[in-house]
Amino acid sequence: MKHVTRNVRQKSRVALLLVDVINHFEFSDGKNVLHRALAIAPPLARLKKRARAAGVPTIYVNDNFSQWRSDARKVLQYCLRPEAPGLHFVEQLQPDDDDYFVLKPMHSAFYQTPLDLLRELGASSIILSGLATNSCILCTAHDANMRHLQVIVPRDCCAARTVREHRQALEHIRAMADAKVVASSSALQLKTLHG
Repeated sequence: MKHVTRNVRQKSRVALLLVDVINHFEFSDGKNVLHRALAIAPPLARLKKRARAAGVPTIYVNDNFSQWRSDARKVLQYCLRPEAPGLHFVEQLQPDDDDYFVLKPMHSAFYQTPLDLLRELGASSIILSGLATNSCILCTAHDANMRHLQVIVPRDCCAARTVREHRQALEHIRAMADAKVVASSSALQLKTLHG
């Protein structure tokens, strides 16, 4: 039997998930989501930088846009086209060689994806960020809770079509998915992350 080499660069009790930030915004209400998303790009980029400095891995979990022959490079290239509506947003949040990238077919980052990567990393907590708060973030938070993961959601690193939808989703995530909703500046400093 062959020895299986794991493609995990480091072990970490926490992982940063960026959901659907590599986005073309070419969907119904895409303009509204993009308008709200532009405000979260700078704090999300800073959070990713702090995570890197703390040795916390970043996992991009992204929609495959129903392109079943797609891969991470093709998704990124499509979203970085000069005419892409979300070009300025995606430019600020591009993955690099140290990041992981998982494609998902539906709302939850866990549904039919290899996000068991979290187990390989040794992660028992996730910092959940991205788009949209009331859809993919909400579904992922519930699925993470069912998997007994501690969920931290930085409120300034998620967005929805409207402020109201965003706030309602955060309250639901806090109450029903047992998540901690915090400012991104404190997301990596929570006591629960470090035992």
